[in-house]
Amino acid sequence: MNQSMPVLFALLFFSSVFLANGQSPTPTPTSRTLITDVYIFNGKEATLLKGNLLIEGNLIKQISSNPIPVDRSATTQIVNGEGKYVIPGLIDAHSHMMFESIPKVKAMTSSYAYIALFAAQAAEKQLLRGFTTVRDLGGGAIVLQKAIDEGLAVGPRIFPSGAFISQTGGHGDFGLPTDVPRDIGEMSYAEQNGMAALADGVDQVLLRSREQLRQGATQLKLMAGGGVSSNYDPIDVMQYSEAEFEAAVSAAENWGTYVTVHAYTPAAIQAAINAGVKCIDHGQLADEATAKLMAEKDIWWSLQPFLDDENANPHPEGSENRRKQLMVTNGTDNAYRLAKKYGIKTAWGTDCLFDASLASRQGRQLSKLTRWFTSFEILKMATSTNAELLRMSGNRSPYREGRLGEIAEGAYADLIVVDGNPIENIKLIEDPDANFLLIMKDGVIYKNLLGE
Repeated sequence: MNQSMPVLFALLFFSSVFLANGQSPTPTPTSRTLITDVYIFNGKEATLLKGNLLIEGNLIKQISSNPIPVDRSATTQIVNGEGKYVIPGLIDAHSHMMFESIPKVKAMTSSYAYIALFAAQAAEKQLLRGFTTVRDLGGGAIVLQKAIDEGLAVGPRIFPSGAFISQTGGHGDFGLPTDVPRDIGEMSYAEQNGMAALADGVDQVLLRSREQLRQGATQLKLMAGGGVSSNYDPIDVMQYSEAEFEAAVSAAENWGTYVTVHAYTPAAIQAAINAGVKCIDHGQLADEATAKLMAEKDIWWSLQPFLDDENANPHPEGSENRRKQLMVTNGTDNAYRLAKKYGIKTAWGTDCLFDASLASRQGRQLSKLTRWFTSFEILKMATSTNAELLRMSGNRSPYREGRLGEIAEGAYADLIVVDGNPIENIKLIEDPDANFLLIMKDGVIYKNLLGE
């Protein structure tokens, strides 16, 4: 049987449950929606426009400070904004949709069909937190992305990397100690289902890269150095040679897209950049020379506000994982300092794994950026700036009809009506249940506490 068939069966079952309850997983968008009397943050400028929004289909048709006439010949839903604030839908630039909320033991031991069902439910919760788009950086979310886009499940738009690509013993090797030596060509269950791809040597990296692009990856994700949650690789270990990185970069560039890497240390970051990688995820241990190189090469820095706080993944005190975690969290302040000092293009993401409680605090992880940025800078980063990073996927993006991360004519109708001004108080996003009065994605209203 084709490896994707169990997942497709699971998602079809998931959609049939909705239909049996008389519900549709994706509501049919009203032909027109008019939102009146709102203050509009366009995703780019601190100045707000007091006015009205007309959505036609899945795009923003008109924005005006004057009343917008209603076409009585067309079906128009009118929503009274009551003087509230409209912002673009939020974007998480470092997500793992398949593993965000599922406990690690279940993720490592359950069938992929079960994991897909779990992920579909978590995706809907993420959308209702106001995150209308995510960049998925490994774990096999291509099928989930297609299911959401086809209306089989509810969730954000997904820019999937497919499987994360790792060397044996690297950050993406979550096998048991007894799994080696492996026979040539032998694949783990996670590899068979597209969650991970272990590749050693130029030829294998090229093959696995092409496989992800074949399946629908919008960008590639490689592991360039040690990680906190993995068991075989100290933080300082370099993973992949420049030649191996170049193989992935050539595959991505041939498909008009790019490679991002998981990396913390200067050696890992610099090797990846020298090979043509366009984005660094994490990078908490970068030094001055590395930051200068990133600025000179116009590299994106996708940073996560990792601190040793309530949002840190728990690791036993005294363990090697805990030691690595403290190394990373102790470098976060300096990483943001360097990013600001050298004017590096900086994106934001959560990198939430295996923890539904942490996932539910997604907005709180964004508001943590007040340690380094103003509310306006944070909101811009999580909307139009993150959208600029996503545009590097070029024609591999499934979403090219409109623009993301903006409230503008011709942009996708992905937006939130907020009870308060998040440009002045970004902490409003910490409680989406109370403060997000309306959530729209692709012209479809998924939550509405406002009247006509």
